[in-house]
Amino acid sequence: MKKRIALMLTLLCALTAFTAFAESQDAPAPQEGKTLVVYFSATGSTERIANLIAAETNADVFALEPVTPYTNADLNWTDENSRVSYEHDHPEAQSEVELSQITPENWDAYDTVYIGYPIWWGIAAWPVNPFVTGNDFTGKTVIPFCTSASSGLGESDALLSEAAGTGDWLQGQRFSSGAGESDVLEWVRSLTQAEK
Repeated sequence: MKKRIALMLTLLCALTAFTAFAESQDAPAPQEGKTLVVYFSATGSTERIANLIAAETNADVFALEPVTPYTNADLNWTDENSRVSYEHDHPEAQSEVELSQITPENWDAYDTVYIGYPIWWGIAAWPVNPFVTGNDFTGKTVIPFCTSASSGLGESDALLSEAAGTGDWLQGQRFSSGAGESDVLEWVRSLTQAEK
């Protein structure tokens, strides 16, 4: 009798193990998520950095384009009547900057999102705001980067994270407008090493 019970338990364990193994073979292997580099560039500096990051990470690229593009005259921050000066002095006008598209195609497929922007008056250029507030970053690692001729990162990354309200936001990185390719790639590779 004891031998029968032992045999039945052995068979039951073997059957359970075989079933679990068979189910694991049928389940699709988890796929590694995709990477997206999103950026707003007023003069081309941020675009150049974004493209370097995208090439190094094999990422897709999504440019944030205002419906009404900024002209050189609009970007003249030394002119108190320029568009950016007006928007800076009237924060309600910043929220009126409309983008041609807020959510990239296949948004849910991305698990890592780099967000690039120039620094304007110590904060992220406001055309980035509709993208950040208009998307759900749940389950995504978000890596901000910015460009500036003289200003630092400031609190731009923390302010964007707060505005988004979701996602795992890493500390951002500031690049000078003329940053070399090696500086950008060294930073990107340091992020990859930190993941391991």
